[in-house]
Amino acid sequence: MEIPGVSESRRKLRSRIALRNLARTQSENVQLLAKDRLSSLPRDMDRYIRLRFRPPYHWEGMLAFLSARATPGVEVVEFGTYRRSISLNGRHGYFEVSLDEANTTLVVRLQFGDPGSLFLIIERIRNMFDLSADWSAIVGSLRADPILVGRVEAAPGLRVPGCWDGFELATRAILGQQITVKGATTLAGRIARTFGQPFAIASGLTHLFPPPAALVDANLASIGLPKVRAETIRALAHAVCDGRIRFEGIVDCDAFLASLCEIPGIGKWTAQYVAMRALREPDAFPSGDLGLLRTLGLGTSGELERRAEAWRPWRAYAAMYLWNIASERRARGGQLVPHRIKSAVVERTSP
Repeated sequence: MEIPGVSESRRKLRSRIALRNLARTQSENVQLLAKDRLSSLPRDMDRYIRLRFRPPYHWEGMLAFLSARATPGVEVVEFGTYRRSISLNGRHGYFEVSLDEANTTLVVRLQFGDPGSLFLIIERIRNMFDLSADWSAIVGSLRADPILVGRVEAAPGLRVPGCWDGFELATRAILGQQITVKGATTLAGRIARTFGQPFAIASGLTHLFPPPAALVDANLASIGLPKVRAETIRALAHAVCDGRIRFEGIVDCDAFLASLCEIPGIGKWTAQYVAMRALREPDAFPSGDLGLLRTLGLGTSGELERRAEAWRPWRAYAAMYLWNIASERRARGGQLVPHRIKSAVVERTSP
């Protein structure tokens, strides 16, 4: 029997330990990267960097998730490779990532003119592909669930995809409210094509995703965006430009989420999704997600939150596996409609 207050304290302690371990691993990775002496390479030359990870790593699952959400003109997934355009400190370039399974590394091909930005770029890529995750620490919580155990055993090493830029990810999350992944991807491509800077540097890449300043007063209705969502994106852009919202160096995740939810049109689902992918919060969990509810046959977010207690502090990874199960069922034509879904406020229909 749990003593009141002790259970919550234990959960918080487990989450802090998990985050501390991730931070320690990331620090070690930076030290390893420094040994590569990347800045000694010519400025205009492609750089090839190998980034280590702890196996198993479900590369196909990572690419499948990113491919469905790749912004046309900004991101491309093809032939087992992810590619995207990037902008940092006024300089532009691109990178592509592929798997070297035999050496448990991802191979990064990077073209960027500022060697001084290499460490920051590589750390962003590491976060984007969740390379610091320790599968041995994560899997124990997931195997205990009868729904998850089969999928975890069949497809070990599924990671939580991060993002290149927090504002871009948050914008994409807003676009996806109450529409399909395909529909949100189409809208994201229109935003990049209409408001982003042209930048045709590699196959399939034609634009940079627009920064917040470019969307503050953008006429988003011109690309077919509903008025409410257009206002939400502009409000987010204002908040980022004013410094009220920032996605780097976040220490207090709860305070960040509270600030994000102050923006009209951003609710708990969007905030938790941003925490998962932009803040790298391993215990973030969008409990109001319809896909998660349907996969488990539950009726309310409260029921889902109670079920998810056993997955702490790795609920974000549980969400990825549940979405993965839902995707496979859809591909097989399986039914995901549960026997009961009670009324609830839902921001979107799919991740």
